[in-house]
Amino acid sequence: MDALILLASLFVFIGIGVPVAYAMGVAALVSALWIDIPLEAVMLKISDGVSKFSLLAIPFFVLAGAIMAEGGIARRLVGFANVLVGFIRGGLSLVNILASSMFGCISGSSVADTSSIGTVMIPQMVRAGYPRLFAVNVTITGSVQAILIPPSHNAVIYSLAAGGTISIAALFLGGVLPGLLLGLSLIILCLVIAHREGYPKGRRVPLGEALKVAADALWGLGTMVIILGGILSGVFTATESAAVACVYAFLVTMVVYRDYKWRELPYLIHRTVKTVGMVMILIAFASGFGYIMALMRLPAHVTEFFLTLSSNKYIILLLINMMLLVLGCLMDMAPLILICTPILLPVVTKLGVDPVHFGIIMLVNLGIGLVTPPVGATLFVGCAVGKVTMEEVTRTIWPFYIAMFVVLMLVTYIPAISLWVPGHFSY
Repeated sequence: MDALILLASLFVFIGIGVPVAYAMGVAALVSALWIDIPLEAVMLKISDGVSKFSLLAIPFFVLAGAIMAEGGIARRLVGFANVLVGFIRGGLSLVNILASSMFGCISGSSVADTSSIGTVMIPQMVRAGYPRLFAVNVTITGSVQAILIPPSHNAVIYSLAAGGTISIAALFLGGVLPGLLLGLSLIILCLVIAHREGYPKGRRVPLGEALKVAADALWGLGTMVIILGGILSGVFTATESAAVACVYAFLVTMVVYRDYKWRELPYLIHRTVKTVGMVMILIAFASGFGYIMALMRLPAHVTEFFLTLSSNKYIILLLINMMLLVLGCLMDMAPLILICTPILLPVVTKLGVDPVHFGIIMLVNLGIGLVTPPVGATLFVGCAVGKVTMEEVTRTIWPFYIAMFVVLMLVTYIPAISLWVPGHFSY
């Protein structure tokens, strides 16, 4: 009954239009009154939720990504990707996906990836003769790589939702191969569609021009070296690499590229503070919500429920994936990670699933939710940038959903895809 009060109040508040973050906070307070827990205890947990040093990685990575996105790095990465694969039939779709892979290593955000890469690539693909809906589909699904490839903000959130016991660096490394696998699956799909539909080839870039384009993009690509190289070498922690990447992004954008005006910098910082503020409020209230869940032993009850269905971990993982895919269509990614991780992680660890592996499963799964209606944030942004309706995209995107689902199943049932890289570097 206690758990029913908690979950029912959460969904009632969400149903009447209360933002998810505040709905979690109010539901925690209502449930605390129900089980006669002092409200001060809940408020202390809410405060503790944002009193963690590792949380500093989020504002630093968000600011670094925003600076580089506004400073012309997306356009330069598109040019560099065009040098590598633009001459292939359907090459602009491959350029789109490859540019998303590289920009994802800077932004860590699917929405930012779609906005930055889509603004450059969608009009370019349409002018070259690609269907507008195809261009939008490629852009929004390719941007899901940013959820997996370091520096993923959602990997940091998962680590916090798991109680801070899972290394952020291990999650970053664990997402590398799944992110590349997702990109590869979309590339194969685009090649098949391009040959079937006769999409155009691009031109081969002359060597001199190619070297110039690569040199221009090199400064932006250096951000990836700082983030991954710093962590792998042990020079930086994930949080420290975020701070260094932020300083580097500022210097590259304002001193080297100089595409961004100094007078516009306060507005960029203001937008970043608003974004980070929303994330921090969500994390804070989720901590109070998780505290009440723990007192009600909700994770233990859920574990018992799943184990009554089956003791086979592969079946349990399939059921969890199906549940998360449905939830991903109804709620945004960050609140789902904060709500579901404390509930589901005990279930899978009891079955012997590695917490890093499960984290990557959740990121892939809920990343798909970002491009599914009715509340997919990346889907909304892609439709706005591409000037198409959500209904039009939904009717044509199903081959991309199939490719992403295949990747989800591979990541779920082949743990080495997620664990080989962290294990190789002793994480």
